[in-house]
Amino acid sequence: MTEQAFRDEDFFGTMFEMGWNAEQRGETMLGKTKRRAACAFIAATLLAAPVPASACALALVVAMDGSSSVSPEEHTFQLEGLSGALKDDDVRKAIQGLGGIWFSSFEWSGRYQQHVQVDWRFLESDDSISAAAAELAASDRGYTEFPTALGYALGFAAVHMAKVPEPCARRVVDVAGDGINNEGFSADKAYRAFAFDGITVNGLAIAGADPDPVAYYRDKVIRGPGAFVEVAKGFGNYRAAMKRKLLREIRSMNFASAEPASSMGPFHHRR
Repeated sequence: MTEQAFRDEDFFGTMFEMGWNAEQRGETMLGKTKRRAACAFIAATLLAAPVPASACALALVVAMDGSSSVSPEEHTFQLEGLSGALKDDDVRKAIQGLGGIWFSSFEWSGRYQQHVQVDWRFLESDDSISAAAAELAASDRGYTEFPTALGYALGFAAVHMAKVPEPCARRVVDVAGDGINNEGFSADKAYRAFAFDGITVNGLAIAGADPDPVAYYRDKVIRGPGAFVEVAKGFGNYRAAMKRKLLREIRSMNFASAEPASSMGPFHHRR
């Protein structure tokens, strides 16, 4: 999706204007109540259709950090890590064991710098999984000079999730990054302004920066029942951490990962 398309997106515009802008200017309690009721009505109208018994098991959006703190080498580690994890035999079998999943990924950095790498596609056969992995590995970096606008990335993810081609029993946003939000509104404001009902947000925090992104993702980013933070001990550990994360997301919280957790361990949270 282009920058202009994201700015002009009807859903984004409506929820953003009613949500975050209201927080900025301040409202009475009655005004906030009316706004929240209106937001809830819009979200229910657009997204809350009944999920049929035959719906897909999982819709998964992966959001990759492309901010200026990520070097070209580190960006390559992420692309190859996600691509490699996606076509890993254990992950492939987990996807096929569900009967397939809807998958998409995008790179994010500044307020309007979101770059879709793989648009919505259904992964089920070996060929479809391999094709998505190859497209990821070959995708160009969208931007290099923009800061870390995490709230905007979450808003984009919510809008993008609304476009999944069929209803799914579970909807998961998998957001990865090496730092905290330093541009635009926060994750908390994104959750108030956008329709996240029924969406779990998990995190993959790349450890090493100061302030600590692991604690930040644990305390400020993840959301929903069973939400967790997986930790990569540097970009070189990204593929292994992404594999663990994908296995947990695909298999849900009822199954343990086929690979032991990192020594730093994943964090769990319910909000």
